[in-house]
Amino acid sequence: MAASISSALLLLLNMAGALLSPRAPPPAPAALTGAGDGEDVDFFFFPFLVLYKSGRVVRFIGTDTVPASMDPATGVASKDVVIDADAGLAVRLYLPNVANLTAGKRGGGDKLPVVVFYHGGGFVTESAFSPTYHRYLNALVSKARVVAVSVEYHLAPEHRLPRAYDDAWAALRWVLENAGAGPEPWLSRHGDTARLFLVGDSAGGNIAHNVAMRAGGEGGLHGGAAIRGVALLDPYFWGKRPVPSETADPATRRWRERTWGFVCAGRYEVDDPVIDPVAMARGEWRRLGRARVLVTVASLDTLSARGRAYVAAARASGWGGEAVLYETPGENHVYFLVEPDGEKAAKEMDAVVAFINEGEQVITASRMDA
Repeated sequence: MAASISSALLLLLNMAGALLSPRAPPPAPAALTGAGDGEDVDFFFFPFLVLYKSGRVVRFIGTDTVPASMDPATGVASKDVVIDADAGLAVRLYLPNVANLTAGKRGGGDKLPVVVFYHGGGFVTESAFSPTYHRYLNALVSKARVVAVSVEYHLAPEHRLPRAYDDAWAALRWVLENAGAGPEPWLSRHGDTARLFLVGDSAGGNIAHNVAMRAGGEGGLHGGAAIRGVALLDPYFWGKRPVPSETADPATRRWRERTWGFVCAGRYEVDDPVIDPVAMARGEWRRLGRARVLVTVASLDTLSARGRAYVAAARASGWGGEAVLYETPGENHVYFLVEPDGEKAAKEMDAVVAFINEGEQVITASRMDA
């Protein structure tokens, strides 16, 4: 219970943070200057962390973790696997109740769709092992009847972008190898990579989009694997030029540019397609292949305008795929993680599940723009 309350509090602070607030954040408090031990602040990324000029990083939120387990509420099992010890790359795997796998078989027989999940946290905090994401994945795996792989990618500023993108890609490659003849039995026995889905929230939504684009740019996936869908849940996109209905004052826009520069060390400008897909040329959208795309937004989230613009640009590009917008009125960024038991969160989960199951379940959405 304490972990759940703590996790919800962290996400509430997340929503109040610089990336999501309509106001620019306050300057670093005097208490962070480190005068007593000779450390001065290099960058205060409200409310996530402070980077000192010495290189020391102190995170204030998003650091709680829980062990893998058998979840009694859903029957979902999870385990942690180090997929590259030298690179320090790990994942948490989720498998639904094996005894029920033969009930209601779909086209893949005993095999299940595979979801590769990328967590949010502004590229600087949170974890695949956090209580928030552990709970969310248990629910998603149980309801959608999928094998899921949640990726523990490296965080900035210790590992600035494109490290998270590269980790995400390496994890996807590992999934594909093990779903074939690899040594990981949960994937080799139960994973159907012809029904592969990339899913992520906030910064993880940004990562999921960029992994899908990389897959298309490298000629697609091999061995019969196919990205069937990409679900971007309240994705973290931004850009130099405002999009329709976007509300952000100049100070907030400057701050967001600074924080983006902080996580990528200036490698990508704020109008680069990795953060602003709307800036992509029309032909670039074809790299998504035939994947379907779901974008969810919350109406009170100042990032929601970018999500709507993403869908509009995808549809206007002539790419040939299907882009679906799901909007929840009256809610803030990643509200479904903050209040996972709420009615609106349940409806959003239904929408994600139905998207993965390609319409096999009824969507009871707050608003679905197909």
